[in-house]
Amino acid sequence: MPNPTAAMLVIGDEILSGRTRDTNTNYLATQLTQAGIRLAEVRVVPDEAPAIIAALNALRAGYDTVFTSGGIGPTHDDITADAVAAAFGVEIGPHPEAMARLAAHYARAGMEFNQARQRMARIPAGASLIDNPVSTAPGFRIGNVHVMAGVPNIFQAMLASVLPGLTGGAPLLSQSLAVNRGEGEIATPFAALAAEFPDLSMGSYPFIQNGAHGTNLVIRGTDAGRLDAAMTRLAALFGDAG
Repeated sequence: MPNPTAAMLVIGDEILSGRTRDTNTNYLATQLTQAGIRLAEVRVVPDEAPAIIAALNALRAGYDTVFTSGGIGPTHDDITADAVAAAFGVEIGPHPEAMARLAAHYARAGMEFNQARQRMARIPAGASLIDNPVSTAPGFRIGNVHVMAGVPNIFQAMLASVLPGLTGGAPLLSQSLAVNRGEGEIATPFAALAAEFPDLSMGSYPFIQNGAHGTNLVIRGTDAGRLDAAMTRLAALFGDAG
């Protein structure tokens, strides 16, 4: 049975402008790989409701699980929650538990729980909360969509609470061999090897080191025995070129 699939929707003008570096995608991919869930697609969209809605509806229809990051803060451009509600065709409003958590958090901090901060308690109808042990303001899940913060340490904390509840598969294993040949030299035999092992994923990644061209050959799969067999064949083909 194939592993479950997932998609990532990164939301934010700051990502597209280059002002902020997206690290959440890499972290999510690493964690999902370990859980046996295949991250199959990533999209990045601006803080614009039509773009968020269109992308989210496409991704949630195409994959088992969708993760979003960004746009759930207290400012006017944090529109992710509203866009998600629109995508699902449900109302959005203050969530009693989210309001209580945030009110208590700001009371402990001696800060006003003002209207802007209350925006972070607006949750689409029918959604359940995702805990945020870092700054309290929750994410939420609705259908197969998990809506999480864009701040990396908060995203990571939310993901830690989400992953145990997801159905995974066999962890994706990976082995590699570096050869001091360009891709053009190894392409034909490497393609033939890939055809021998259609259940494995094989990729080549060129590099230049000390002025010399080389290629990292990577084989991935969920069956350790098949992976070892393919690597043995790979070493026989190119092991003298490492």
